Amino acid sequence: MKIESETYITVQFYDLDPMNVVWHGNYIKYLETARCDLLSKIGYDYDNMREDGVAYPVATMELKYIKPCIFQQKLKVVASIEEIEPCLIIKYTIFDAETGEKLFKAKTMQICVNVATKESVYSAPKGLKEKLACCNL
Repeated sequence: MKIESETYITVQFYDLDPMNVVWHGNYIKYLETARCDLLSKIGYDYDNMREDGVAYPVATMELKYIKPCIFQQKLKVVASIEEIEPCLIIKYTIFDAETGEKLFKAKTMQICVNVATKESVYSAPKGLKEKLACCNL
């Protein structure tokens, strides 16, 4: 079973660059919005991580810009959890919400870190494993 979430975003004026397309750095903001939405939907958000004494900083990002997004465009961001151990890997695809055209794709790799010791942890926290037990990840 794939753990997947859809998040809808409307491109705002303040996200544009001088060429009137979304500035490349704002796609990362869209990924963070989708990641937070995905984690919330599975019931394991940043507050739950804090309760487990862990954090998941982004270690690597792969980004592929396919076609620029424009002002007031409705976007559908699909985020899916691919792995939880030894790290959290999430894939993202941004589509035009009305036409279904693929505009952007990405992958993030996040390392679980013990907040108290600042050391990497190579197994997923119990809380996350419990939320995903049904999915065989």
